[in-house]
Amino acid sequence: MVDQLILGTILSVMLIFFVLGKPRYDIVAIFGLITATLFGLVPGEEAFRGFAHPAVITIAAVLILSRGLINEGVVDIISNRLEYLGGGLTLQTAAITTLVAVCSAFMNNVGALALFMPVAIQLARKYDRPPSLLLMPLAFGSLLGGLITLIGTPPNIIVAGFRENAVTPPFGMLDFVWVGIPVAIGGILFVTFFSRYLVPVRKGQTSREEIFRIQEYTTEVKVPDGSRIAGLSLEEFRNQKERDVVLAGIIRNKNRILSPSRTEIIEAGDTLIMEAGTRELKKFLQQYDLHLKGTKKLGEDEIDSDEVRMVEAAIMPDSLLNSKTVQEIDLRWRYGVNLLAVARKGKRITERLSKIRFEAGDVLLIQIQKGNLHDTFQLLNLVMLNDREIFFNKKRNLVGAIAIFASAIILSTLDLARIEIALAGAAATFALFRFVKLRELYQSIDWPIVVFLGAMIPVAEALQPTGTADLISSVLLEYSSQMTPAMIVGTVLITTMLLANLVNKVSAVLMAPIAITMAEHLGVSPDPLLIAVAIGATCAFLTPLGHQCNILVLGPGGYDFTDYWKLGLPLSIIVVLISIPAILWAWPL
Repeated sequence: MVDQLILGTILSVMLIFFVLGKPRYDIVAIFGLITATLFGLVPGEEAFRGFAHPAVITIAAVLILSRGLINEGVVDIISNRLEYLGGGLTLQTAAITTLVAVCSAFMNNVGALALFMPVAIQLARKYDRPPSLLLMPLAFGSLLGGLITLIGTPPNIIVAGFRENAVTPPFGMLDFVWVGIPVAIGGILFVTFFSRYLVPVRKGQTSREEIFRIQEYTTEVKVPDGSRIAGLSLEEFRNQKERDVVLAGIIRNKNRILSPSRTEIIEAGDTLIMEAGTRELKKFLQQYDLHLKGTKKLGEDEIDSDEVRMVEAAIMPDSLLNSKTVQEIDLRWRYGVNLLAVARKGKRITERLSKIRFEAGDVLLIQIQKGNLHDTFQLLNLVMLNDREIFFNKKRNLVGAIAIFASAIILSTLDLARIEIALAGAAATFALFRFVKLRELYQSIDWPIVVFLGAMIPVAEALQPTGTADLISSVLLEYSSQMTPAMIVGTVLITTMLLANLVNKVSAVLMAPIAITMAEHLGVSPDPLLIAVAIGATCAFLTPLGHQCNILVLGPGGYDFTDYWKLGLPLSIIVVLISIPAILWAWPL
C-alpha cells in the first residue's frame, strides 16, 4: 500500500507539471524516474532500460526516415498536385486532409503536417480565404492518418511495446488497419463536409501584408558626416546599447548590402534600411544624430533578393526559440536571422521585438540568407510557411528512398525482421546514401520525446508490480460486471482520450499497463483495450495541448484555445462511435 501511495503521488505531481508545461516534459520525466528509483519502485539497474526499449528506437528511426522522405521530395511531389484543384472549399478540404492522412500513416505526422501547411496557406491566399478553414482540418487529418499503421503515430508504437511484455508477439505493421482505416475515413468525411460550419473564420490573415504590415515599419535612415555611428562595425553598433531596431540592409553607392555581416563597417553617407516602430525609431535617430531620409512603404522586393529572402516561419513546440526572447537566443548574430515581425493567433504583436517571448505556434516574419535557410530552420526547429521549393535545390533520388523505406515495411510486415531492426536499418541506409545528411541525422530526432519515453517507460511499468495499476483498474472495473464489452472498451477509449487532451505524451504510457491489468482482471485478451488506448491517445482534438499538430496550426490559423472543441468534440464522438464496433469486430474481448 505504501508503494502504491508513493508511486501515485509521484505520478500525480508529474501530471500537474505536464499540464503546467514547466519545466519541460522530458525534465519532469527524468526527475520522476530518479524519484521512483530512490524509493525503490524502479530497480536501480533497470532505471535506464527504457532508453533501449523498442518503442524508443522505432520512434527515433521513423523521425529520421521522415526527414529523408521529405528531403527526397516524396510527399512534395504529391502535394504540388494540389495547386491544380479548383476553388471549391469542400474539394480542397477533402484532398488536403486525405493526402496528409495517407502520408501520416507512413511517416511522422508532425512532419507530414509541416509539409502540407504551406500548401494549405497558399490555397487559402489564392482564393482569398482565411487559412483557419483549412489548417485545423489538416491537423486533424494528420492525426487520423496516424491510426492506420504501427509507425503512423507514437501511441501505436508504445502500446505495441507494452503488448510484447504481456502477450507475444507485439502488434505488427498492419494490425491497426482494421480499426484505423474506418476511423480515418469516417473522420475525414466528417471534417470535409462539416468543418466549414464548425471551424471559426478568422479574418485578416489571408496575406502576409495584412498580418504583419511590415511596410509601415520599414524606413530609410541616412548616416551623415560626423555621426557617432559612422566607423562602427555592426557588432560594435550592436554592443553600444540595447535598442529595438533591426538593420535589414545598407545602401552604399547605389548598391544594396542585404543582411550585412557583423564585420561590415557603417560608413558616412550610407543609407540604412531600418525596421522599427515609430517611437523606437525616433529615439534611435536622436541618439545617433541620424537623418530620416524618408519613410517609404517598401514592398518585399526592397528587402528581398536572390541571396536574401524574407520568409514566414512557424515555431514548433520543441523549438529552441520557445520561451526565449530575441536577445536571449541572440537570433541575429548567432543564427544570421533578422526578425522583422511576429504574429500570434493571426494578429501582429506590436510590443517591442526585443521583449517578445516566443511561444509555440507563433508566426515569424524573418530575413535570412537563402543559403542558410535549410540548416537554420533545422537547427531552430521552424516550419516554413511559404516558398517550400527553396529547400529542394539538390538532385533527388526519389526511387531509391521509396525502395529502401518500402523494403523495411515489407520485412517487418512479413515478420522477417523486428520493426525496430528494419526501420533502424533503413535509417542507417538513408544516412549512407546521403538522403539524410549526417548533421540532419541527429537534428531530425525529437530528443525531448526520446528522453521522455526512455524515462517514463520504467515508471509506467512500475504500475503493475507495485499494485498501482490494480488499484486504478479496480476503480474503472467497479461496475464492470454490469458493463457490456462495448462499454468496457468505450471506458478505456474515452478515459485515454480525455487524458490525451491535457497531457498527450503521457496518456499511452500510463494507460497501456492499466489496460493490460484490466484485461487480466476480466480474464480477456488485452488487445482490444490496447487498441482503444492507441486510438484515444492519438485522437486528441479538443485542445491545442492535445498534440504537437494542434499547436503547430494555432498561430498560422489564428485560433484561440477554445476553438478546437467546436470541431474536435463532434469529431471525437464520431471516432468513439466508429472505433468501438470496429475494435470488437477485429479484436473481440
